[in-house]
Amino acid sequence: MDKMTIKEFKDQSNIEIIQELMKINNGYITSKQLTELGIHRMYLNIMVDRGIIEKLDNGIYLDVNKFPDSYYVLNMNLPGIIYSHMTALYFHGMSIKAPNDKYDITVKKNYNSIKLKKHNVFYVSDDIYELGLTEVITPFGNKVRVYDIERCICDIIRSKKRMDIEHLKYSLREYIKRKGKDLVKLSKYSDKMGIKKEVMDLLEWFYE
Repeated sequence: MDKMTIKEFKDQSNIEIIQELMKINNGYITSKQLTELGIHRMYLNIMVDRGIIEKLDNGIYLDVNKFPDSYYVLNMNLPGIIYSHMTALYFHGMSIKAPNDKYDITVKKNYNSIKLKKHNVFYVSDDIYELGLTEVITPFGNKVRVYDIERCICDIIRSKKRMDIEHLKYSLREYIKRKGKDLVKLSKYSDKMGIKKEVMDLLEWFYE
């Protein structure tokens, strides 16, 4: 959500301001956003007590009438993560099934958090961390950071020893059939990641 100032909310109580912010942000509000506006965080506790919002995680709250989006909450909690591999391919409609509560995520080599432990984490160097970075809308209507399709194809081939072989085959076949695929981009990505021959050989095998 774009940073706002308290001047934008004339003649409104603090709770009314919070509710307006939640409407703008699909039902979500964070304690950090209130601090930036100069509103005391105690109002979040008041709203929890009144049954207006629920606390999802440290500093993250949601309108009780909204369904929690675990993808969005994790991305808010850990802004350094990028959804990748099979989880990202699910967002792109190229995965055999929806992820469970264990997601494929990519981070920089020096990025660390105890909250990473329950997920499939892939560590990469800075020079390819943002390669293919884009955003998608989750099934719950929130924007999260993911890699584009060509980057995901490179990732699952690069990390094939950690992939379910049937899921990998399915995604590669779906990519081959995909009308909007960009083989030039795929070639550039795979070259940048040092796996061009492996990617091209495998795709050629699937084409046959």
